[in-house]
Amino acid sequence: MYDVITDHEHFILIDKFPGVGFHREAESKGLIEVLRSDLNYNVLYPVHRLDKMTSGLILFAKSRDVARELAGQFYTRSVERYYIAISDRRPRKKQGLISGDMERTRRGMWKLSQGRTNPSVTQFFSRSYTDNFRLFVLKPHTGKTHQLRVVLKSIGSPVLGDPFYYKTSSGQTVIDRGYLHSYGLCFQLHGEMFHFVGTPKVGVYFADESFQNTLEEYKKPWELPWPRISVR
Repeated sequence: MYDVITDHEHFILIDKFPGVGFHREAESKGLIEVLRSDLNYNVLYPVHRLDKMTSGLILFAKSRDVARELAGQFYTRSVERYYIAISDRRPRKKQGLISGDMERTRRGMWKLSQGRTNPSVTQFFSRSYTDNFRLFVLKPHTGKTHQLRVVLKSIGSPVLGDPFYYKTSSGQTVIDRGYLHSYGLCFQLHGEMFHFVGTPKVGVYFADESFQNTLEEYKKPWELPWPRISVR
């Protein structure tokens, strides 16, 4: 279900595998239950979530006070989060800012509208690394349900293998996962600044040599030239 990235005095950072849910589903244990049992922590507080499809970095606090501090930083958007994704569709724009209200569709999914009442806000860079595939580095400034998956769909480049927003082409081979990964986290705790990156380990397209070589250019996503923006 996961690999431990860092077991710190005040928190645990893990790399969640794709297809792993947070909570118990029928007879299958959820991530938080397994994590507490495996690591022998009766008390462990998740301070943010990833949906089932998405792999990557998730932060857990070891005390209520630290959980309150870290959750507050996520709420005030002072934690920097970075994601990577793969798409096999050419985007309508290759980098920039995407903002808009998230609205439910009749089929229970989400779409990006032109409204600005309570918008999702995402910055991104992208580049092609083969004739068929493009790597996206995304920096969300809000935390809406399916935000990054809907953002990429809105520019014509849905996440490769996304079960909701990606349609396979005729004759296409089976894709083994949805290719969205929580890649980087930057936050401050007790006066110390932490920077973490977790390279995806699961997925044949993430393991591809061309992808791995391209990802080397983004080893420190916080150092990319992200334009300053104001988020309400």
